Amino acid sequence: MKLYQNEISSATSRVRIALALKGLTAEALPVSILGEDAESRQAGYRSVNPQGLVPALLTDSGVLITQSLAIVEYLDEIKPEPPLLPDTAEGRAQARSIALAIAAEIHALLPPRIGLHLGRTFRADADAITTWNRHWVGEGMAAVETMIAGRRQGAFAVADQPGIADIFLFPQAISSRRLGFDLARWPNIAEIVAGLEAIPAFQENAPAPRR
Repeated sequence: MKLYQNEISSATSRVRIALALKGLTAEALPVSILGEDAESRQAGYRSVNPQGLVPALLTDSGVLITQSLAIVEYLDEIKPEPPLLPDTAEGRAQARSIALAIAAEIHALLPPRIGLHLGRTFRADADAITTWNRHWVGEGMAAVETMIAGRRQGAFAVADQPGIADIFLFPQAISSRRLGFDLARWPNIAEIVAGLEAIPAFQENAPAPRR
């Protein structure tokens, strides 16, 4: 397998964590994502992934899978142990709802292409873009905290073993902390992240800081 990735991308981090938990490996193919001239914005990479996003996984059979949730669930299907989804329909729905609350509602508003558009179209400077990011992260993580608090039954987001919900929560929490948020404002998230930081698959595959 080959993984088109970028080390600062929290979406890439999700897939790298899942690979590590499964004991799978993929050849890393770096794709730059910052700035107008980023590889992700060029025709070469758009011919691989029309969205121009990372990660993208090229399977051993030559099929390209995009979107981190689809990739993580693919990995869970080709190697079922350890399972990344709970064994009940309700538990699986709960795990996916947390993952999507992060991927579709928080992270979707934060990638570099959003900042570029804000700057070009609305003349937003770096401080304005940071304010934008902090607004959506604060609002979104507060909602995720409430979602987890209302249903949490184990050490992690959904159960006593880390799964898809944690794979999506962890990189976003790390990025939130780098934006200046104290995770203690979200006590369940803070406790879960502290537990995940003790697991090598998570600790070693956190998104890298932007340079």
